Amino acid sequence: MDIKKGIYIAVFVLFLCPCLGSAGDIVHRDDNAPTRPGCENNFVLVKVATWVDGVEDIEYVGVGARFGRTLESQEKHANRTKLVLADPPDCCSAPKNKLTGEAILVYRGNCGFTTKANIADEAGATAILIINNRTELFKMVCEANETDVDIGIPALMLPQDAGATLENFIKNSSSVSVQLYSPQRPLVDVAEVFLWLMAVGTILLASYWSAWTAREAAIEQDKLLKDGSEEYLNMEGVGSSGIMDINTTSAILFVVIASCFLVMLYKLMSFWFIEVLVVLFCIGGVEGLQTCLVALLSCFRWFQHATESFVKVPFFGAVSYLTLAVCPFCITFSVIWAVFRRISFAWIGQDILGIALMITVLQIVRVPNLKVGTILLSCAFLYDIFWVFVSKWLFHESVMIVVARGDRSGEDGIPMLLKIPRMFDPWGGYSVIGFGDIILPGLLVAFSLRFDWLSKRNLRSGYFLWAMSAYGLGLLITYVALNLMDGHGQPALLYIVPFILGTLLTLAKKRGELKILWTRGEPERPCPHIEHQLS
Repeated sequence: MDIKKGIYIAVFVLFLCPCLGSAGDIVHRDDNAPTRPGCENNFVLVKVATWVDGVEDIEYVGVGARFGRTLESQEKHANRTKLVLADPPDCCSAPKNKLTGEAILVYRGNCGFTTKANIADEAGATAILIINNRTELFKMVCEANETDVDIGIPALMLPQDAGATLENFIKNSSSVSVQLYSPQRPLVDVAEVFLWLMAVGTILLASYWSAWTAREAAIEQDKLLKDGSEEYLNMEGVGSSGIMDINTTSAILFVVIASCFLVMLYKLMSFWFIEVLVVLFCIGGVEGLQTCLVALLSCFRWFQHATESFVKVPFFGAVSYLTLAVCPFCITFSVIWAVFRRISFAWIGQDILGIALMITVLQIVRVPNLKVGTILLSCAFLYDIFWVFVSKWLFHESVMIVVARGDRSGEDGIPMLLKIPRMFDPWGGYSVIGFGDIILPGLLVAFSLRFDWLSKRNLRSGYFLWAMSAYGLGLLITYVALNLMDGHGQPALLYIVPFILGTLLTLAKKRGELKILWTRGEPERPCPHIEHQLS
């Protein structure tokens, strides 16, 4: 099956989100919000465990205020407290109901946040839960002219729907208790280790497949060279079937096209648009999984006949019997994932389809020399920084991170990501990495191994080991930065690109081979005309 066009379309779709992140931000540092003694807390997410008439109920999530006492980080140290409604509901004046250590649920509005908290503190409440007037969470800060910010109880805001649910329980004469705590994420989660192994392993497999294909093509050319130069020249003109070399123009255009797609995703982000991306991902996943399975099965002699026998299929041309055999399985696998992608373990199917697609892309799309690879990664480097960091100034939020998370779509992120659940994180969620963070550096890593094999070098004297190590180290530094930034999404290419380009350019310069790698991209081969004259 001719997969070139399908993969080529998929390449531009999957490159949209080269951003690495964890499950989400727990600590929200805000340098713009005013701080002073008594009003200098970080904005932290807070777990609100609830019990209704003694039976454990839904756990909600709120956000802590800039002021007030900080919350316990461990559930076992957090007290379980009865929750009551404020009277008056806005708590802008002393409550009419007597408080004896309860937590108080109040409405937002009519007076300042610190005013409400001070009144609740003086009335004997142990915590104040303020219901927002929207479903989103809001950062509660101190006003610039406020002086009474010595508040001895924790204050947090609940989204409107959570507050309304708790209010209805209390109004229906149910006894409601809450437990407030803000657990910290582990410094390193095992999900990040597995994600690192998956990214490195994907590039490793794709590089060896690409190098093996290039070496087989070179051996075939050598055979034709010995038999006669005319056949060799004819083959050279045709080129390798199904292989697409990136040129300088397409490397530069990548930034423009990818940026247009990213803005389109950002502006049109909705449930239906995510459905379109799921369909595109499934098409690419079927192509990738089918290509990988056919290549794997063809290594066994039992499938040799099916691999070498072809049948003509309308619209697809000549298709091997083995491809026809595995195609229904690939389609079924992709459809099952799409239908059940919201269940807890659907990430396994997404990662299988994603890895197969990326390996296929790295086998089909190639960087011909170090010059094109440098231009491509440099453009991707600037693209990554702009849409993760600089876009905040233009759109008031990071476009890349918003798209990767699938905000405003009702879905748990776009499908063009590798994701693994955070196994030992009390907040749950996923660690993710965009396809672009694997494919773009992988193109240059695969190029280095092809060069090594064609020039018959071992790992020590070649470039692949250095390029692969540079990628692994760059990705590792990305995870370190991710954890130091409390889970804020990081542009992985910001760290990976300098490691890979710096390593390859420095090593090539030191060995005196920069010119060959920069322009030719492969070792010199004997000229067929000279060979013919000598024979």
